[in-house]
Parts: sequence; structure tokens; C-alpha cells
Amino acid sequence: MIANSIRAQYGGPLQTSFMYSKSYTKSIDNLRMSLGYQPQKFQQFDGKGSPKQHIAYFVETCENAGSRGDQLVRQFVRSLKGNTFEWYIDLEPKVIHSWEHLEKKFFNRFYSTRRTMSMMELTNTKQRKGEPVINYINRWRALSFDCKDRLTELLAIEMCTQGMHWGLLYILQGIKPHTFEELATRAHDIELSIASRGNKDFPIPKIKKDKKEMKGAEHIVKSIMKESIVVNTTPLKFSKIKEGRAEKKDDGSKRRRLTLKERREKVYPFPNSDIADMLE
Repeated sequence: MIANSIRAQYGGPLQTSFMYSKSYTKSIDNLRMSLGYQPQKFQQFDGKGSPKQHIAYFVETCENAGSRGDQLVRQFVRSLKGNTFEWYIDLEPKVIHSWEHLEKKFFNRFYSTRRTMSMMELTNTKQRKGEPVINYINRWRALSFDCKDRLTELLAIEMCTQGMHWGLLYILQGIKPHTFEELATRAHDIELSIASRGNKDFPIPKIKKDKKEMKGAEHIVKSIMKESIVVNTTPLKFSKIKEGRAEKKDDGSKRRRLTLKERREKVYPFPNSDIADMLE
């Protein structure tokens, strides 16, 4: 530094140093590893993939070896390669003062290249023609892990089932599996049963037609049942007659009305043969 000052004062060329300067402070450089520490072999990150996964793996590896906190700063460079290594050596000298500081700079520079899956894309994922159901379930689950929305297992099972071939969907809706293991087992058994009958895939158009006809038949049955209930109950509303009901006389006193049995047994002052002439 003194030599450079003298050269600058008298117009001489400055002496440039091409030596590597550490990006962390002297206090971190003075940290010592625990007794018996053995350097670890880290999985190296080149900027592709998930930086969060890399940091998690790096931290776990260091802590298992007995190093923690700011001690991770000195080891981090050994987990980098390619673009990430170039970024690290281009950092200003002695600017990193803690592991949290380095971690923040790393996340600000690198981001995950893995594309997230939307709920709409996951819903539109269907079982391909001729695709074994186990392959479809595994493919759907792998996509669901990249979904930005959190899914409960029951909701994920329902969404996965909805994307299956119609025949499998029709049967599994009645079973309602509660785990993916149960879903895979049931769906695979059903698929084998179909294959043993010589049907590789369900005849979807025919089954859909039968389903519509079945719904129509169910609608007709329900309508008939509803009409029969109305017909059977309606007369009951007017057929009940209270016998022995009292009626008022002209003088205001109550007179008991004769029952049907009493009317039949009553003796009238005219013979039965005169009834026909009386009605003419």
C-alpha cells in the first residue's frame, strides 16, 4: 500500500495484486473448528435446481459434522461450482459478517428454476390412453409436489381419481379410498380385473350413454314415487269424518247427529216399497 502511494504521488504505475481476497470478515476467518473436525464432502450447486434444497442439505451436513453458525461461512465455497462459484469469488472482500448475511445474498442472487404447478393444471392432468393406472398416479403425485397450493391428502386423492379413465372413476367413487396407497392398490386391482375380461380400456361413450339413461330412469322412478305419495295421501285428508258430532236445534240446544249404523237400524214410518215412489 505504501509503495502504491509513492507511485501515485510521483506518477508511477500502481502495483496490481491478482491474489484472491476472502469475502468474509477477519472475525469469521479467526473462528476455529471443533477438535477432531473432518472436512465434509458437499453436494455442489451450480445454480440449477432449488437453492433452498441446497442450503438445507449444506446446513444439515455441517451440523452433523459439528460445525454451526458462522463456521458455515468458511465452508460454503466448497459446496459451489460453475456459476455459483463465479458469483462467490466476485463478492467484495470482507463484506460477509455472518452466515445469515451470506445466506441472504445467496438467495437474492439465485432462485429456483423449478416451475410451480397451478391448481388448474393439476386438475386438467388426466390418465393417458393406454397408460397403466399406477404410472398415472405416480405422475400425478410428482406434479402435485410442485403445486403452489397446499393440498390435503383426501383432496389430492379426489383430484387424482377424477383424472382417471371413466370406468375406474365410476367404481372408485363408490369405494372412496382414504390414502394414496389404498387408491393405488384398489385402482390396480380393478385394472387387472378389466384386463382379465379382455377390456383394456373402458368403452367410455357407451358407459356414458348408459349413465345418462340410468339417470333418466332414476328421475322417472322418483317422479312416479312422488305422484303415488300425493295420490295416496290426498284422500286421507278429506275421508276422516267424526261420528257422533253434535248439531244445534232450532231452539239453540245441541242435538246429537245419528251415526251411519244408527241410521240403518232406525225404523221409519213408511214401508221400504214406497221409497222408489218418493224419489220420483
